[in-house]
Amino acid sequence: MIIIKSSDEIERVREAGRIVGKVFKKIENFIEPGMTTTEIDNIVRSTIERLKGRPAFKGYKGFPASTCISINEEVVHGIPGPQKIRLGDIVSVDIGVEYQGYYADAAATFSIGKISEQASTLINVTRKALSAGIEECVVGNKLYDISYAIQKVAESAGFSVVRDFVGHGVGSKLHEDPQIPNYGLPNQGPTLKVGMIFALEPMVNVGDYRVKTLEDKWTVVTFDGSLSAHFEHTVVVTPEGPDILTFW
Repeated sequence: MIIIKSSDEIERVREAGRIVGKVFKKIENFIEPGMTTTEIDNIVRSTIERLKGRPAFKGYKGFPASTCISINEEVVHGIPGPQKIRLGDIVSVDIGVEYQGYYADAAATFSIGKISEQASTLINVTRKALSAGIEECVVGNKLYDISYAIQKVAESAGFSVVRDFVGHGVGSKLHEDPQIPNYGLPNQGPTLKVGMIFALEPMVNVGDYRVKTLEDKWTVVTFDGSLSAHFEHTVVVTPEGPDILTFW
């Protein structure tokens, strides 16, 4: 069941989203070659806590860190550690924040210095795929209109969308109904209504859409070793159209 949020609940999610946005603004200014992913995680955690939020991922189903950080062929759920970021890497950072009982979730992929043309195109296409999905968050549309829009942008560029992981509802829980695949047929699924809040998150691969999970039981990588990018925003359906709650 998709939960319709009240205006008060939407504002609570918006406050969590404001914290997420401020953290990403900070990341843009400090991420650089030579940093370890643990250093990034520590800065993210301390910033969230300074802003009176709580890192939503820490301890979630046993996840050991505050941030998911995935590099190059890593798709999602990378565990921060001693690995250093290098020039030419693309680094996906996924952040969830809980604030006064409500959650917001977002992700972005950053380029570290000069990156390959292919990597740059991948990042731009994934960002456009997210924007296309957000544009479909309109009253009266069907849920899989979002999925179709994301898939169309990614595949039109010659890339593939990951099928094993999906977007989701968000609110008083980090993950709520519905699941929102990044592929599908238009005009299918539940009708979108005012007050629905979704975390849309296309994960786009240069090569095959298949993925596998490493021995740490968290880090997901592309099956063929190709690059992957990830963007995500928390969005609410309003009478005027989609409203991004994690904007920065």
